[in-house]
Order: sequence, then structure tokens, then C-alpha cells
Amino acid sequence: MAPFRIAVVGCGAMSKAWIQYAKELPDGEIVALVDLRLEQAEQAAVQYGLNAKAYTDVREAIEQSGANLVFDISIPAAHAGVTTTALQLGCDVLGEKPMAVSMEEARAVTALAEKLGRTYAVMQNRRYLRGIRAFRDLVLHGGIGAIGFVNADFFLGPHFGGFREAMESPLLLDMAIHTFDQARFITGKDPVAVYCHEFNPAGSWYAGNAAAVCIFEYADGGVFCYRGSWCSEGCPTSWEASWRVSGSKGTAIWEGAADPYAEIVLPKEERSLTHAFRKVEARMDWSGREGHAGCLDEMFAALREGRKPETYCTDNIVSMAMVYAALESAQKGEKVRIASLL
Repeated sequence: MAPFRIAVVGCGAMSKAWIQYAKELPDGEIVALVDLRLEQAEQAAVQYGLNAKAYTDVREAIEQSGANLVFDISIPAAHAGVTTTALQLGCDVLGEKPMAVSMEEARAVTALAEKLGRTYAVMQNRRYLRGIRAFRDLVLHGGIGAIGFVNADFFLGPHFGGFREAMESPLLLDMAIHTFDQARFITGKDPVAVYCHEFNPAGSWYAGNAAAVCIFEYADGGVFCYRGSWCSEGCPTSWEASWRVSGSKGTAIWEGAADPYAEIVLPKEERSLTHAFRKVEARMDWSGREGHAGCLDEMFAALREGRKPETYCTDNIVSMAMVYAALESAQKGEKVRIASLL
């Protein structure tokens, strides 16, 4: 019997990368497929050539299949319920973001995982890119000094259709957590407060606010400024955002698609009228897999080694708190302490 007996919950388009990953595991097998629409779970079994029974109920699937690991790829509103059931039945859980649709639910599932000693980790695939790994190393060890001002611009105009265009806060609720989590990963720092203004620009095809400016404060006096729009036509940034991190001795730049670099202040004895900085290229030497595969590699390595994954729930809940603190700030028109949500 394989050590990892996996129940996949949610068999829509998002499940493809997860199922393909599981099929390649030398020590795992998919033993159950769960979806509210039984025919969709049955179709997934056929599509991916799986010898796994289809279910509509998570509890029944786990109890009958003997699953000990759950892939939660269900809709966001179902995440907390799926995770709670799985943890209570003795399973570890690896799931898509967001971990829940409210901070109350997020705190509850995090506390449950900690109480039961189970693993609950959340997919943050944008941490697992050669570019961001190189940029993080450049920011922390490339010589730019103490981090004072972090800036991320996210400007795209995707025409999704469907539920996103009807959401009240589509940018902050559905996408911003990626950039907020990236900021935490890049700097190694968590903000303590935020002031946010969200709005819906002229020309927007969203019903809710599709743009936002967030000013996050760090305990050391530094600032992370996020400027984002999901209805920006022309001159798009990458999905990884466009980054500028200013330190006490230089500045690091990453456009998302191009390789990161920095300019470091030269010592006085090396300066001239036209030469005051030294350009530093990032070392693009991270050898891990990228995207979903890279995040899943880390999750499974942690399970095998008996440690907490990088995106364990106690870490990911901080990124989620940044989202909900920003939303609260926008609604109240005042600065919000992030600790008040944790």
C-alpha cells in the first residue's frame, strides 16, 4: 500500500496539475475522487486513467477509501469544511488558496491542524519560480542593505467573465494574496498595519472594485506599497508583478519576466562623477521545479521529513490576514492593525 493515499476533492479544471502530479508520485496513489457533481468525478477518473471510486461526500470518500491525504481543490467557500472534515478523520491536507473565505474560518482550521498535529499547507505557486528565488536572494544577501521601501505594481486586464466580474472586491479577494505573500517571502518580514483604498476605475468591466492601493507598514518603519488593477488595458505587468525594493545601500529590481538585478552604492573611493553605483546581476541558480510542481515538491518533502511545509497554515494565515485587513481598511477608511485579525 502506498504511503500517501490521496483523496482529490474538486475535479474541475483546477485539479489537472494536482492529479497529474499525484500520478507521478513513486509513493502515492489517488484512491478517491470527490465532487458535488458525481459525473464530473467519474469523468476525471476516465480522463486521467485512475482506478479510483467517485464520491459526492468527503467523509464517505475518506472512510471508504482509507485516504490519509486530501488534495482540496474545491471552491473557496468549501475549503474550511473540507479541511475540517479531513483533519478530524486523521488526514493531512494540501489545498488551493484561499484557505477559507473569512478570517474566523481560517483561524479555526489553523487551530485544528495545530491541535491534532496534522499538516495543512496552502498552494502559493508564485513562491516557486527561479526569478523570485533569485530576487529574494538578491534582496536579502545582495548588498542593498536594510530594506526600507518595497513596491509592487500589478496591472493586468483579464476578461474572465463569470463570478469574478460579479464579485464585490475581485482584485483583493481573488488575486492580491499572491502578491502579498510574495512580499512576505521576498523580504522575510511581516507587516503590522495597512491603509487601503480600493476603487473601480473608468472603463472597468467588473461590478466591484477592481483596483486598489495598499500601504503596509513594518514594525521597523519600512513600507510595502501595493498598486494593483485588474482592469488595466495596455502595458501590462507580469502576473508576478513589477518589483522595486529600496534598501539603505541600493535598490533591487524584478519585472517578473526578466532576470532580477540591483544597483549598489559604491564605496567613496571607487566613485566618480558618472559612476556611483555597481550593477549586480541576480544568480539564477535555483534548480527546483516551478509553479504548482515546485510547491507540491516542497509539501511532499515536508511530509516525508516530518516537518512543516513552507506554506503551512500558520504561515499562510498571515498572508490571508493582509488581504482581510486591507478590505477592512478600505471599508472603514482608516488604518487597520493586522494583528487584530490573527
